[in-house]
Formats: sequence, C-alpha cells, structure tokens
Amino acid sequence: MNAPGDAGPPLLAQRLRIEGMSCAACVRRVERALSAVPGVQSASVNLATETARVLSAGPVPAEQLAAALQQAGYDGTALKADQPAASPAPAGEWRPIALGIALSLPLLLPMLLAPFGVHAMLPGWLQLALATPVQLLLGARFYRGAWHALRQGSSNMDVLVALGTSAAFTLSCYRLLQHTAMPHLYFEASATVITLVLLGKQLEARARRSTADALRGLQALRPEHARVVRAGDEIEIPVDAVMPGDQVRVLPGERIAVDGEILSGSSGIDESLITGESLPVQRGPGERVIGGALNGDGALLVRALETGGEGTLARIIRLVETAQAEKAPVQALVDRVAAWFVPVVVLIAVLTLAAWWAVRGDAGVALINAVSVLVIACPCALGLATPTALLVGTGMAARRGILIRDIAALEAAVTVDTVVFDKTGTLTRGHPELLALAPAAGEDGDQVLALAAALQSHSQHPLARAVLRAARSQGVAVPACQDARALPGVGVAGSVAGRSLELGSARLLADAGLRGSAGAQASGALASQASGHEQAGRTVAWLIERSGDDAAGGTRILALLAFGDALRAEAAAAIRDLHALQLHTLVLSGDSAGSVRNAAQASGAEDWAAALLPADKVARVQALRAAGRRVAMVGDGINDAPALAAADVGIALGSGTDIAMDAAGITLMRGDLALVGEAIVLARRIHARIRLNLALAFVYNLAGIPLAAAGLLSPVVAGAAMALSSVSVVSSALLLRRQWPASGRHSRHPEPKA
Repeated sequence: MNAPGDAGPPLLAQRLRIEGMSCAACVRRVERALSAVPGVQSASVNLATETARVLSAGPVPAEQLAAALQQAGYDGTALKADQPAASPAPAGEWRPIALGIALSLPLLLPMLLAPFGVHAMLPGWLQLALATPVQLLLGARFYRGAWHALRQGSSNMDVLVALGTSAAFTLSCYRLLQHTAMPHLYFEASATVITLVLLGKQLEARARRSTADALRGLQALRPEHARVVRAGDEIEIPVDAVMPGDQVRVLPGERIAVDGEILSGSSGIDESLITGESLPVQRGPGERVIGGALNGDGALLVRALETGGEGTLARIIRLVETAQAEKAPVQALVDRVAAWFVPVVVLIAVLTLAAWWAVRGDAGVALINAVSVLVIACPCALGLATPTALLVGTGMAARRGILIRDIAALEAAVTVDTVVFDKTGTLTRGHPELLALAPAAGEDGDQVLALAAALQSHSQHPLARAVLRAARSQGVAVPACQDARALPGVGVAGSVAGRSLELGSARLLADAGLRGSAGAQASGALASQASGHEQAGRTVAWLIERSGDDAAGGTRILALLAFGDALRAEAAAAIRDLHALQLHTLVLSGDSAGSVRNAAQASGAEDWAAALLPADKVARVQALRAAGRRVAMVGDGINDAPALAAADVGIALGSGTDIAMDAAGITLMRGDLALVGEAIVLARRIHARIRLNLALAFVYNLAGIPLAAAGLLSPVVAGAAMALSSVSVVSSALLLRRQWPASGRHSRHPEPKA
C-alpha cells in the first residue's frame, strides 16, 4: 500500500488500538511518538476510533511501536487486518462514575439548596472525607496522563483537569487546617468537576462506539465457517481455511462464505448490506456471488475465487477503515492548534489568578476563577469534531454501497462542478447485443461470426461478450485464437486458423491503411449499412484480415458488426439530479458519434464527445481542469482508468473492472447512477457537518474562557459545559444518519453548490 503521493516502493500499513487518549493534544503526541520509531514513514491517529495507522518502509515490530507509546504514556495493541477497530465497552464502565456521583452529590447539594434559603453545609472534615477518594482515586487517571504529558514536554486535557482540581482541593485543605471556624471550602468544585469530566468522557465514548455501527455491521456479515465439498465429502471448516477453487455448499437462508462463481443452483441473493441494493438479485450458474451476502430460498454450489482478506467484503472494510483513519486538512490544522492551545490556556488561567487576587485581594475567589478557565478550555471537542463526522458519514455511505477510498476524494467531491460519464457500461447497461452482422461479398456469415467470436474469447469488454452470446445462440463453433492482444482504444487482434485478424472501430480501418470512409474499401452496401447504423445510434465494428502480401490483396474487410446498448433505466433521472445540484454533465466515449450522441440526448447530458482514445479522454479531463472546472469522472472499464485518475475525483462502478476501482477515489458497489449524486451530496454534508462541529467546539472554548476569566462561571458549571461540548459534537455527527434521503433521490431537495 502506498502513501498518498508516494512514487517509491509500497509501504506496509499497521493498525493499533490506542488507550489513554483524551483530546486533540494527545493525538499529536501519539503521532510524534510513533513517527519517531525507526522505519516509520508516517502515523495518523483517529481520536474517534482510538486507533492509529502506521506506514513503514519495512516491517516494524508491534512491540517496538507499543514501547514507544508506553514511553509517551499510552497503551497500544496491534490490530489484525480483519479485527474491528472499535474497542468493546469495558465491564463495569459506569462504576467509577456512580461512585463519583455518590460522593460528590452531598458536597454539591448544599450549594444547590442555598438559593432557596436552605443551609445544609457539611462539616469541613466530612467534606474532606468525601472529596479525597474522588480526587485521589477517580482523578488518578488525570494525574497519570498529566505526568506523562509533562514528562514529554507537552500538555493535554489531563494537565488542565489535574491543575484545576488540585488547586481547588489543595486550597480547601489549607483553609480547613488554618481556620478553626467554618471556612469557605471548594471541595465540591474539585470533586464535581472530576465526576462531570468522567461522565462526559463516558457518554462521549458510548456515542463514539455508536458512530462505528455501520462498519461493525459489515464486519459481522462474514461467516465464521464454510461447508466445503472435498473428495465427495461435505465438511465444515473455518472460513479462513477455504482455498481458491474449493467448492462451497450454501444452504437456503445462509450467508455466502466467500466470493465465488455459482456452479449449480439458482437463488435470489440479498446483497443489501454490501452493495446497498434493496431487492434480492437472482443469480444462477456462471454468475458471481459476494461473500457475506444472504442466500435466498435456493441451494447453491459455489466455486471459491477469492477468500479471506482478498474478498469483496474484506476490501470494503479496508477501504472504509482507511478513509476513516485519514485526516482532513482541517483536522491537521486543529491538531496544530491543540499543540499550543493548552499552554495558552494555562497562561490565561495564571493571568486570571493574578488579576483577581490583585483586584479583590481574595486568593480563594481568584483561584476558583482560574480553575474555571482551566476546566472550560479542555480541547476534547476539538479533537472529535472532524473524525466523528467522517466516521458516521463514511460508514453510512458504505451501507448504501458508496465506498470512499480516502479523505482527499471526499474533499474533492465537495467542490465538484462537472461530472463526466463514460458511455458503454456506465451510462448504458453495458450489455449490448449484436444487432446485425453483414459479411463482405463472398464471405459466409457463420464463418465470419466464428472468427469474430474467436478474437473476442479472451476479452471482457461488453461488445466482446455480445459477440460470444450471438455465436452461442446460433450454435456456431468458436475456434481457438492465438496471440490475442488488445489494441487500446481501437479493438483486438489475434491469429485464428493461421489468419491474422483484427476487430475494432472505424479507426481500425485507417490504422490498417484503408483510408477514407469505410465504404471506399468495402462494398457500397456495407458503407450504406454502416452509415445507417451510426445514424441510429448503434456502435459499428469492422472485422478485417491482414495479409503480408500486398500484391495478393493486402488488408481486406471481412464483415461489419453493429451493436446496440440500452440506456440504464435510472440514467436520465440521475443526470436530472446532478443538474438540480447545479452540476454540468457530459459524455466522453470511444464509440461512434451517432451512438454517443444518441446516449447523451436520451440521458439529458449537456455535451458529448465521441471516438476518443484513453489518452484523448485524459486530455479532455485535463482541459476541463485547466479551464477552472472541478471534475468528477464516472467510468467502469480499463479504458476509463487513466481518466479516473486524471480527474479531481474518480467514481467507478463496482460492476466494472478492478483496475477502474483501483484508480477511483469513490466506488459505487452497484450499477446505480443515482449513487453519483448521493456521493456528492454526502461529501457536502460531511464537510458541512465538520464545519458545524468545529464551530460548536470553538464556541464552547472561545465563549467559555472569557466568561470563566470574568468570574461568571463556577468550576462546576465549567465542568458541565466542557463535558456537554464533547457530547454535543459527537451527537451532531450522529445526526448525519437522519439526513440521508430515504428514497435515494435528490431532485426534490437539491442542495446549493459548495
């Protein structure tokens, strides 16, 4: 796996679960600690999932990474490739909080009752007895975190909490020892702040775990065992032990264990949790099935093709986790801010202490106001604002069948203003049929069909499959083809029964030396037919034979083939949705002008260009970008891969080739063009939610610090506000779930262009 932008050797990726992080400052410290390990190229830490992703040029022992984390004050454990990132809820997680509430409430209650004329202040020694376990036992985690941070020359949330509560607790102890009469004590402030911070962290942790529900749902789809047929016997083995080529029996109602091809049986397959397709899809012999999909009412025998970590489900999970582990540019800025945020807050607290002491002459009042500044300023929410929104958004997208490869693709999708479509297999169904085959004079129709099918027998192009289907349906025997090779953007070539043959577009005729129109070399009837097919929007291909002896006839045309491909049912509605989002649309294709024009007009695309080589598509995309357009390219084939990579964001149909999916930043797991608009809307909503979350986090800090410094916030209220800020940011991210359009259509609720 390469780091983004790297052109060197592949980098190894490792994942670790990190324990002990509390805020954005911790994130930066953990990244520094991991990056300092020899061999590590980069480290990215996600506070929302409490995980780190480490890229290294060679193997770096997990023990070495854990030791670096231990020295920095954190615990780290390696995660396996298929192990969930989200940690389970620890047993007894609420017990410390319940104890803190039980000990803090008697201290806080007199303060709450005082405005009503009820005076029930506890004796000072009893207050000390209640507050000490909270300060020293429940607050021990803050002291440990603060010590590790200060030892590393940095600071974090733990430093603020430890400083603030220790100051209030120490001042109260001092006053209790110095006064014989009942002094004014602040034990309730120190105990309540610790309890509230613990409560806020617990609520935040529970909310964070719920943000990963979509990913855990995908991970739960993988069956643990498979029923394998070996040597005539049916045995049940762990799914990790299934080998490619094994025959796997799938009973009705079971989940399919591995990616494979159906050998026998047919059934309706529910792929909704993988592709987002709501209805079961009927599958039969020769068709592919996805591991993790739910089998319907038919028994299947499946030949395993991809197993373990190489299957579609494993790839989906890796893509989602990789996207969630990466950082948005705005988050990197937040991390840099957090690095100096805590020291600045400490300075403000010291100035608050000095100012109040100088003005009022009361060390107690000055200290309490300084404590309020320390507590309200904890940067927990800043560290959670971005990753929680990404976690929810990318997880829900995966459930809908939209895979976002990385945060760069998400950022690019926000600003897209032009969407470019390939035609065959993207805008159209990708299942064209051979509508006409016209042999040249003196040629036999069945024979030229057999030759064409032989050339196409090694190709996965939709037109190739159409030729093969036509040959099978007519009972034509297909001979073997030797030296088969692709002619990029033109067609295919090979040798059949000693004859050198080529099959491709009209460009093939020019490349073969047949200048002018096709009819100049073919019979007038073939030229007339070709023109008629092109006018009708069909794709025309030519079968030619090359001879080394030009005197004996040279290169000659054997037949004309005409293909028709129906537009996808949702294509026109999907493009209307994009227009409603104020996006421009156009079609770029290597097909003939008539075919591309017909598809563009039928779908409603604003512009089109035909007869393009892969390099031509790249040039068109680059020209659009040079003109200031932000381009999304939608495609499915090998020929689309360069243009997908050249666009600001590539969007590949999951029904297409692996090469196209690898080149794209976003993959649509089912061939539904409506997901193009959904992906762009989702990117805009995630981006807007990140900005809202950051605004919430900064509002709490920027508004709370002056109020606390002015003496308008008690430490108790500051602690509650700090806890509320983290919970509100995570809750805001969770609201993304409710914003997803239930119908999958956006034309009713268009969003303004970003």
